Formats: sequence, structure tokens, C-alpha cells
Amino acid sequence: MSTPTPTWQRAAETAMAVALGVMALAVFVNVVLRYGFGNGIAASEELSRLLFVWMVFIGAAVAYPRGEHMAFTSLLQRLAGRPTAMAVATALIRLLVIAACGFIGWGAWQQVVVGLDSHSVVMGYPTALLPLPALLCAIVIGVTASWELVSRKPLALDHDAEVE
Repeated sequence: MSTPTPTWQRAAETAMAVALGVMALAVFVNVVLRYGFGNGIAASEELSRLLFVWMVFIGAAVAYPRGEHMAFTSLLQRLAGRPTAMAVATALIRLLVIAACGFIGWGAWQQVVVGLDSHSVVMGYPTALLPLPALLCAIVIGVTASWELVSRKPLALDHDAEVE
């Protein structure tokens, strides 16, 4: 029996589906208008770019707790018979993930601050909305990796693919 999906993950998946649907509709309408009538909607490209960035980072935040990010399990499977070495490798991996989240979060925060005073050319939204999902994603993944480190959650090596 599988564990139920947390509410925040279902909400994130719904947000990604809505973003994808709006992107597809905006691009489709823009293509029809450009090729059919010689004039498109200028905001379509900006809206699609903004939604794509949000969709990617929401997806990354949802994928991490599930263990669905790219993994080099073939390297770790050699440690499967040695519990101490596996525990050290797991802790090291989680520390590296936390450090990477710190760097990404810091850089994204700096871009958010810079973007607060500028606005997009066509739609006029604050450009801080572009790096904001990277900051939020780094926080979610960093907190999750920290919890996994503290709780000593083992790495999932039971992926379907043999080589990743």
C-alpha cells in the first residue's frame, strides 16, 4: 500500500498542471493569431516564460522528497553491503545538497532583491517573480534534506532503471 500524497504536493502538482495548461493555451493562441491574422499577443511570451520558470522549480521541489531527482545509484550500490560507508556517503550527499541549496538560495535572494525595483517590459510584473521560485525551491529542498540528514533516512536505491 502506498503512502498518501501530502496536501502540499497535490497543490504543487495542480499548480504545475495549471501553469502548463495556461502556457499551452497562450502559445497556441499566439501562434494562431500570428500566422492567421499577422498579429500576436505580446504578453504571451513573457507569461509563458514566467510560468515555465515557476513550473520547473515547483516540479523540482516536489520531486526531491520522492527521490525522483537524477541519482548516480550505480556508484552507491557498491556500498550497499557496508552500512557504515553507506551512512557516511548518505550524510555527505545530504550535506552537499544542503550546501547547494544554500548557494542557490543566496543567489536567488540577491536576484529577488534586485528585481523588486524593476518590472517586466510587456506585462509590468516585478522581475523579482522570476528568481523567487528558485529561492522557494532551495528552501524546500534544503529543509527536506536537513530533515533527512537529522532523521538518518536511508537513500532509496531501488529505482527502476539500472543506470542513471
